[in-house]
Amino acid sequence: MNKIALVTGASRGIGKAIALRLADDGFDIAVNYTRNGEQTDEVVAQIRQSGRHAVAVQADVSDPNQVETLFATVEKSLGNIDVLVNNAGIMKLQKLGEADDETFAQIMDVNLKGTFNTLRLAAQRLNDYGRIVNFSTSAIALALPGYAIYNASKAAVEALSQTFAKELRGRYVTVNCIAPGPTCTDLFLEGKTEEQIWQLAKLSPLERLGSPEEIANVVSFLVGQDGGWINAQVLRANGGIV
Repeated sequence: MNKIALVTGASRGIGKAIALRLADDGFDIAVNYTRNGEQTDEVVAQIRQSGRHAVAVQADVSDPNQVETLFATVEKSLGNIDVLVNNAGIMKLQKLGEADDETFAQIMDVNLKGTFNTLRLAAQRLNDYGRIVNFSTSAIALALPGYAIYNASKAAVEALSQTFAKELRGRYVTVNCIAPGPTCTDLFLEGKTEEQIWQLAKLSPLERLGSPEEIANVVSFLVGQDGGWINAQVLRANGGIV
């Protein structure tokens, strides 16, 4: 029987790389997106060309009703979910004293509530022996100016993940977080000058940005056979930046 992976925010960047890698690993893939329908169709086409089943499902993870529909659509199209990867997220940088209510609410709605919405359903509907990978950030440890709200949303995701792993006792489901460092994606590059990007890349002793594929490799490990003993952990994939 084929195993099913749901990857949120998978139309581009890290999410796309995860979807393609898990397809290579033998999973059928539900490619979630909010916008970027054409890019999502391209991801689905690539997966199908590799011989796996794939379906694109539009849903805003911050909306619990849409998340309910997302799960139902995946279950109907592919089957019950074995792997949930909560990759969908936004990053808007504002110093705390200059932050507005709208930005705060938007970041928390997508990054924190979006993860909460999928985890709540996964508690009942993810297959036993399944795997959950949530996304945090190494920016928490760096504590750079402008990242306070974003970091707070991701620190809360870590707290949800570690507790949820213990709440799933008896289901044999692992729950872990990946905390990437600076990674070359549109989300990371947006709004930054060339100098800012270079400075952040140089923070790592490897003196470069990570790639989406390198983050996807970590997801592959966590959801694969070799990652079965890793549970309730936060893995920093950042080239040694912290």
